[in-house]
Amino acid sequence: MSTYPASCPRSEELFARARKVMPGGNTRTTVFIDPFPIYAERGEGCRMWDVDGNVYYDCINNFTAMIHGYAQPEAVAAVQGQLPLGTAFGAPTQSEIDLAELLVARLPSVEQIRFANSGTEAVMMAIKAARAFTDRPKIVKIEGAYHGSYDFAEVSLDSSPQNWGDMPASTAYAKGTPQGVLSDVIVVPFNDIEALKAVFHVHGWEIAGVLIDPMPNRAGLIPARRDYLEALVETAHAAGALVIFDEVISFRLGYAGAQGLWNIAPDLTALGKIIGGGFPVGAVAGRAEIMAVFDPTRGKPALPHGGTFTANPVTMRAGLAAMGALTSKAFAHLDYLGAFLRDGTNAAFERHGLSGRCVGLGSLFRIHFTGNDIVDYRSVYPSATERRKLNLLHRGLLDRGVLSASYGLFALSTPMTDAEPSSQPSMTR
Repeated sequence: MSTYPASCPRSEELFARARKVMPGGNTRTTVFIDPFPIYAERGEGCRMWDVDGNVYYDCINNFTAMIHGYAQPEAVAAVQGQLPLGTAFGAPTQSEIDLAELLVARLPSVEQIRFANSGTEAVMMAIKAARAFTDRPKIVKIEGAYHGSYDFAEVSLDSSPQNWGDMPASTAYAKGTPQGVLSDVIVVPFNDIEALKAVFHVHGWEIAGVLIDPMPNRAGLIPARRDYLEALVETAHAAGALVIFDEVISFRLGYAGAQGLWNIAPDLTALGKIIGGGFPVGAVAGRAEIMAVFDPTRGKPALPHGGTFTANPVTMRAGLAAMGALTSKAFAHLDYLGAFLRDGTNAAFERHGLSGRCVGLGSLFRIHFTGNDIVDYRSVYPSATERRKLNLLHRGLLDRGVLSASYGLFALSTPMTDAEPSSQPSMTR
């Protein structure tokens, strides 16, 4: 049996075509693998077939978006019912009200919601809403945390030991990032209460909000400590700043997202991925008094916002079907699978005497090849040896028919069971 890349000649051919018309043959950096990406043909349940006929047990699920896997019957039926009626209009539809009502009902901190087309846009609009509401310029964010492709959200996404100091410095992620962007983003270490308070002591009067993912993937997928989140809310509110939860990924942790698990009420919440049922989606949500910055009923709003495909009825109907199927029972199933795999992975590390640890919650887990205490971004920053181990893990799983992220992230889906991986052949022709 051949293994990647020899097992994927058709993908190699497609990549050669793609390189002629797209930079690096790519429009999405995260899906590139060396020497070429695997091209998908179809998906069903928890499996994906590539263009060469290989079948994979999908443990990344479009980077956490497909919580029901592929071709979820309820979502398929909802989309099929909407397509003959129209895919997008220059007018609102009832579908956006239906999905908004479901999400507001699930999130106690949320009174109103506004849809967008991606998680990036949701975070962007949440930051802009915090600025519009407070009339302040600066944002506080966590070192190493990913919040999408927006200049202000990208600051210090991939800082390295070469630019580390005692306190995180605001470093550019993309070449050409304006200095003004770096000046208006204050970066702090994760789970460090004293560092957060020190920043607010100096800059509190000009901080619009604190942007935080309660379990930041790129910063290690380490859950926030409850006392840290409580101190964050108290410190921000004392200074008149808002708390923004980025739950684009962490909303898949429970019926009411991460904020429900921690029982923390942010002022604004950014949503995406799973709420679209497999279609492009984003949303910013929060208290009505803050969301009023978007309100056009009394003239020009403080924060105008539009989008040609925002709240299109196909996405709204698919999202409503997907979210409706995410019952408490479904989350209990995902919690069981996640704990089963995290515990099994950590037991394997111990059994074989390897330095490593599997972290996460619910349906999410991430593998680190480190013996360090895992507390923040810097503690899991991989050495050259650790990067090589992650590459070997990714390639080894790929050759055994398992899809994961190249940096060790796994995201489970509801069609999975604890028996399926062992019964799944690595490659099928």
